[in-house]
Amino acid sequence: MLIVSGTITLDPANHDRALEAMAPLVEATLAEEGNITYGFWPHPSERGLFRVHEEWADEEALQAHMATPHMAEFMGAMGDLGVTGTELVTHEVASSSRLM
Repeated sequence: MLIVSGTITLDPANHDRALEAMAPLVEATLAEEGNITYGFWPHPSERGLFRVHEEWADEEALQAHMATPHMAEFMGAMGDLGVTGTELVTHEVASSSRLM
């Protein structure tokens, strides 16, 4: 399993527009084969900062996602939102267990 996690920061004035762009991407991605979970979560007190968390069955599923039309549309939308930083990291996970 692969986990992608990190942050995206953008112009705080575009926070709500970013949420609008993220919603259809999340919905379409959750329906993809090989996707386990996918989402963006806004920071509770810092507008324009979003936490990213994705889980994929394997590298092939992640690469297929990157080539989807909904991902291309999202990337185009992000270009208009004043992105000031991205920090996304992929983790290869051999096993996991429930914490709580």
